[in-house]
Amino acid sequence: MANIFFIILFLHSLLFTSIAEQTFDVRQHLSTVTRYEVSKDIKENAFDSSKIPDQCSPIHLNLVARHGTRAPTKKRMRDLEILSVQLKSLLQNAKEKGASLEKLPSWLWGWSSPWNGKRKGGELIIHGEDEMYHLGIRIRERFQELFSDDYHPDVYQIRATQIPRASASAVAFGMGMFSGKGKLGAGNHRAFAVLSESRASDIVLRFHDCCQNYKVYRKQQEPAVYKQKEPVLDEITRSLAARYELNFTIKDTSTLWFLCKQEASLLDITDQACGLFSNDELSLLEWTDDLEMFKLKGYGNSLNYRMGVPLLEDVILSMETAIKAKEEGHAPGSYEKARLRFAHAETLVPFSCLIGLFLDGSEFDQIQREEALETPPKPPQKRTWRGSTVAPFAGNNALVLYSCPENDTSKYFVQVLHNEQPIPMAGCGGTDFCPLQVFKEKIAAAHLKHSYDNLCNVCTEKGPGTKSYASQLFEMLSWILSGKNKDKVKASPKVEL
Repeated sequence: MANIFFIILFLHSLLFTSIAEQTFDVRQHLSTVTRYEVSKDIKENAFDSSKIPDQCSPIHLNLVARHGTRAPTKKRMRDLEILSVQLKSLLQNAKEKGASLEKLPSWLWGWSSPWNGKRKGGELIIHGEDEMYHLGIRIRERFQELFSDDYHPDVYQIRATQIPRASASAVAFGMGMFSGKGKLGAGNHRAFAVLSESRASDIVLRFHDCCQNYKVYRKQQEPAVYKQKEPVLDEITRSLAARYELNFTIKDTSTLWFLCKQEASLLDITDQACGLFSNDELSLLEWTDDLEMFKLKGYGNSLNYRMGVPLLEDVILSMETAIKAKEEGHAPGSYEKARLRFAHAETLVPFSCLIGLFLDGSEFDQIQREEALETPPKPPQKRTWRGSTVAPFAGNNALVLYSCPENDTSKYFVQVLHNEQPIPMAGCGGTDFCPLQVFKEKIAAAHLKHSYDNLCNVCTEKGPGTKSYASQLFEMLSWILSGKNKDKVKASPKVEL
């Protein structure tokens, strides 16, 4: 009897493993390189969304979106060209040493980068255009009351960073949003404006670029983050070397993982670079990317997201302005109904943290006290913090302001949609439909007590010999204007202005 039990247990284990292997889709494990439509198919944490009362109606929408799927940057394309040379060298060395080459996938022989010879990179690709275009259509159809007015830039404000893939995403979104609203072309498109702030001063959508303290923090933390990732990369490198009898380095492993992400996301090729790794290895590589995002863009340090206070202020101000217009009885078409923003993962991730997404109650209390959270657990443990759902290509947060005139406790509520799905807010008792006053007091207030200038341009964590950027600049100007210590000025480090 005991033998039969163990045979059944063994067969069950084999069957479960087989099903797990079949259901593993590497395209859902590419961290922030995940395509939007793939991300929307990831069903991990079921959430029963609030039923919006019939007497409530949307009066304003704030959108913070990442750009759509893009091509690799010029730097990363060079990495792939270097990988091509490295693979040829590894194969030649293995051949000369008489190593068995039977296990090697045939695609490795003579492989060259799909982007070989391309001189520009980072642009929005056709997949990305399609993502943004259809996102615009879906949002318009979902909130028909908000998008029933004729287009005017003061009614539907569209903003993007000066990075071309962000502004191109805004254009693709607007083409979907306002299709059929004009007379241009077969789609009856309407021309619309996309506004951008200078890269040097855009503290609303590119706050990370303008925050000197963050730049210092990031530069200091990158080696420590790599040290946390290194044991995983080293273990996988040794496994690859043993499996294929090629002398892979950690750098090779990192570049092959990057190639896997690009092939799977941009080209729908999952059986080449991705096929070199086991499913467990792919999950660990995904974790290394998610860890880096957590440490350098997310809950790993309060500065990562609190520098986004200008964006949070802008969102709240737009909601308060909409409420004022409603209460004063402004005519339709005379006030703003939507503020639509298009930026980057470096914008979307901190903003998601500012409004307390992907947290439980105790973790929310920690970030209110400006405490760093625990590092996301490694596979096979489950984690909520995944780049493929937090910030995939075209990932977005929509904050929809509702007017509920018959409600006894609050006349205005805000619902948060993450990638178009209602998402719980830990700061509002785990609901997705939060009284606006509670949202402002429990979620936003702790962040808004900080000013961007104090967070970013004053040294908040002084160590021995550490001076803020502003202090260094002031000292240099003082030396120059006083005409003293000229030799010291010449020898001082260059400050980038």
